[in-house]
Amino acid sequence: MEKIFELKNLKKHYPILGGILRKQVNSVKALDGIDLDIFRGECLGLVGESGCGKTTTGKAIIRLHDSTSGDINFYRKGSKTPVNIVNMGRTEMKRKNIRSKLQMVFQDPTTSMNQRMIVKNIIAEPIRETAKLTSKDLQDKIKSLLKLVGLNDYHLLRYPHEFSGGQRQRIAVARAIASKPEFLVLDEPTSALDVSVQAQILNLLKKLQQELNMTYLFVTHHLYVVKYISTRLAVMYLGKIAEISQTDDLFDSPMHPYTFALLSAIPDVDVDKTPKRIILNGDVPSPIDPPEGCRFHPRCPFAAEQCSEDEPALEDVGKGHKVACHRKFDISKLVHDKYGKIYI
Repeated sequence: MEKIFELKNLKKHYPILGGILRKQVNSVKALDGIDLDIFRGECLGLVGESGCGKTTTGKAIIRLHDSTSGDINFYRKGSKTPVNIVNMGRTEMKRKNIRSKLQMVFQDPTTSMNQRMIVKNIIAEPIRETAKLTSKDLQDKIKSLLKLVGLNDYHLLRYPHEFSGGQRQRIAVARAIASKPEFLVLDEPTSALDVSVQAQILNLLKKLQQELNMTYLFVTHHLYVVKYISTRLAVMYLGKIAEISQTDDLFDSPMHPYTFALLSAIPDVDVDKTPKRIILNGDVPSPIDPPEGCRFHPRCPFAAEQCSEDEPALEDVGKGHKVACHRKFDISKLVHDKYGKIYI
């Protein structure tokens, strides 16, 4: 498969300032060295608890946030030689026609749009930045984008507050695809919507991906949503990638205890079925001072002495399934009692 992004040891640390002179005394390690390949045409799902670094990953990739260190290699379509954009300035990215190829749909369309602008101008803004069109051509382009996301011409002169949540998200999608991007970060685009509207937006995103040949990074907490739309699935914990695999393989045979704990939390409608749960103890450690060794070991029911001393590397265990865990076994096949307690 053709790569579109290759992340190498990517880090993003937010400084903590203290003292009278406001010097840096520590940092929040939102991303602390992740390696990740994203392939052209796929939808890569990114899941994990709040604060694990999912949104920061998306924003760092498209350079909305400057990375602390590491490499972000971007492969142009048809090129085998990547461009490292990690230290590239905004002017240079625009000059090399990279900025317009990387776009984002934010979680809350209400706060990500100018409430004093009508829809026509909201969608026209990115088009004016990337192409020189006559007024008529610009008007036709905006109408075609609205039609593509399921809206009509009479929505052009309305303000964002005059729309429902689902309609506002459609406008946000139209604005994101206006510059003909190759890569789109979707930051929980359905989390604030009703279930029926969520399904409509997900179907719209799938249709647009096929028609426009785009690549998605889909950030979400909703595991069933990500199962429906994603090709591959990556699980993050405290600024690190814990496990990554094809979506179906990850749901069927998780190998990291944290992944199994997330999947086991999905409610089952069959009340007679024996639950298979891992109840995690304690809270997520602070990203200011993460634990030594494996970051999950203070909460892991299978932790060994090695887990608190050595940080596990993300290793391929076959068929593109990668796990960062010293104890690699099929957790889904462990023996449970009638209460769901796990026996090793």
